Amino acid sequence: MTSQLLALDEVSVSFGGLAALKDVSLKLNAGEIVGLIGPNGAGKSTLFNAISGLVNPTGEISLFDHKISWPKPHELAQLGISRTLQGVGLFNDLSVLENVMIGASKFAKGGLISATLGFDKGHEAELKERALNALAWVDCRHYADREVESLPYPITKRIAIARALVSEPKILLLDEPAGGLGSEDIAWLNQFIKDISRKSAVLIVEHHMDVVMSICNRIYVLNFGEVIASGTPQEV
Repeated sequence: MTSQLLALDEVSVSFGGLAALKDVSLKLNAGEIVGLIGPNGAGKSTLFNAISGLVNPTGEISLFDHKISWPKPHELAQLGISRTLQGVGLFNDLSVLENVMIGASKFAKGGLISATLGFDKGHEAELKERALNALAWVDCRHYADREVESLPYPITKRIAIARALVSEPKILLLDEPAGGLGSEDIAWLNQFIKDISRKSAVLIVEHHMDVVMSICNRIYVLNFGEVIASGTPQEV
């Protein structure tokens, strides 16, 4: 398999005539952690939304060295892509385990709803085990039965990452994972991302420059929707 997992070529997005992205090109290779930085409004999250099928871009996208049509949100898991959101985006009325099981929907034979409601007890057990393993990756398995709203913010950030990882993606998009975290949690996050990049290449949007500079192999700098610099942290 090729080492290049994701390539974007001359990607542009406009909203009502306003260019949010202008001819952005980047690549992500297996085992890499690639940072996407720039000021607020530079187009970083718009680029994530283009990859995720939430906006309509022009330009080309390739996965595993094959050009594809721009994906729809429901196709991401099957394509090997998963992402987190700014904040956490969890469901407060579900348990931690149920939240993570939602991320395992690509493994649900006959639908996640039937599995979680217990129509297929054997398959429900399989999904639960996948979710528990993902929680173990982020040191949160012991929170499985807790309600999300009862947990401190740094823990919910870890659970959001577990939900993204439970689908076993080849490409993980992390949108400001260090936002709102203290120094201890950021130190944990840095090491975790380094470890997980052995399984999933990581494209990360982050405002904490200490995080970006310490974990990224390469960095792209966006400003007013354009790439103005790229290279290693030292070069940038």
